[in-house]
Amino acid sequence: MTTAAPEARRRREREQWQGRRRLERQLHDGAALRASALVLQLGLFRHRVPEGEQELRDAVVTLQDELHTVLQELRDVAAQIYPPLLDEAGLGPALRELAERLDAPVRVRDSGDRFGAAAEGAVYFALADALAGGSVPREVSVAGGAEELVVTITGAVRELGELLLDRARPLGGTVRCDVSASPDETVGTGTIVVRIPCE
Repeated sequence: MTTAAPEARRRREREQWQGRRRLERQLHDGAALRASALVLQLGLFRHRVPEGEQELRDAVVTLQDELHTVLQELRDVAAQIYPPLLDEAGLGPALRELAERLDAPVRVRDSGDRFGAAAEGAVYFALADALAGGSVPREVSVAGGAEELVVTITGAVRELGELLLDRARPLGGTVRCDVSASPDETVGTGTIVVRIPCE
């Protein structure tokens, strides 16, 4: 078999991640911004309603509250597609925010470099799945360069290695997993090193 087939698969996988990022931006810059503008317009309208029209004022407030809910739901959906902070600031800040949101005691170290939508998305969503499932590593270190993203995870569990492998392999990535078996699969005892080629 030639190297063309694996490279074509990697290209398709990268395009999928880039598509997810574009879709998140469309939701954020399109529907979410329009909903936010409508909330502001309703607020201006409410202040122009005469004092004696309390029923109309209450209806406007109810509409504003509903639009706030729709806006938050749009943001939640966009974040599940591709988190805005991951797009804007990179893997390190996005992982810190994820750990804080899930109240997971994970230390995140990063170089501040960027590695492309596919590599960053693959690692982010594997760790998000692990944290949501209760598998919490002690530390995640994000490094690498223009050619490759390297993520070292200490205090990791075997399940996380499998999640990372599922995400990294389609991108031509590798996962070295040195994790000993543990009766409690949520208590990490090993180290995982993920290497994913950058776009």
